[in-house]
Amino acid sequence: MKPIITEVIEDAIKLHKLVQSDHRIIQQIESLSEACLKSLRSGGKIIFAGNGGSFADSQHLAAELISRLVFDRAPLPSIALGTNMSSTTAIGNDYGYEFIFTREMQVIGTKNDVFIPISTSGNSKNILAVVEAANEIGMTVCGLTGETGGQLAKICECIQVPSSRTERIQECHILIGHILCLIIEEDYFGKQIKI
Repeated sequence: MKPIITEVIEDAIKLHKLVQSDHRIIQQIESLSEACLKSLRSGGKIIFAGNGGSFADSQHLAAELISRLVFDRAPLPSIALGTNMSSTTAIGNDYGYEFIFTREMQVIGTKNDVFIPISTSGNSKNILAVVEAANEIGMTVCGLTGETGGQLAKICECIQVPSSRTERIQECHILIGHILCLIIEEDYFGKQIKI
C-alpha cells in the first residue's frame, strides 16, 4: 500500500480537528448561518462565487439549498455567480475577467442577500472586485479562505481555514458549507436532523 494514501487522510483529519477546536471559526459559522436565515426569512437569497475548485464548491452549495441536503422540503433561493457562460464570456471579453462576477452581482444582488465568496488564497482579483460591489450594495458578506485570508480578509469578514494547502482548504470549505446548509435546512423548516 502506498503510504501517501494514509498520510493524506491523516493530514486531512488533523486539519478538521484544528477547525473543530477553533472557537472563532465555530462562532463564525454560527453567525453566518444566522445571517443566512435572517436573509431567507426577509425574502433574500444566498449568493456564492469562486474560481476553479471554489467555483465548483459554489455551485455545489447553491444546489444544496435549491434542491435539498437531508430531507425533502421547499427550495431555498440561492445562486452561484458565473454559471451563465454566455454572460460570463461576454463580460470577460468586453470588460475583463476581473469583472465576470461583479456585473452579475450588480444586477441581482440586494441588501437583503448574503454573499459567500470562496477563495483559498483570498487574492483572486475577480473575487475582490465582486466583494467591493457587494459591500456597496450593503449585503452581508462572509468569505471562505485560507490561513492568511489574503486581501479578502481586509475587505470583509472571513472564515480562515488554518492551512496553506489548497486541497486541504477546499476540503474544509465544503465541510463548512455543508454544516451551514444543514443548519439552515434544520432551522428554516423547524425539523431536527440526526447526525
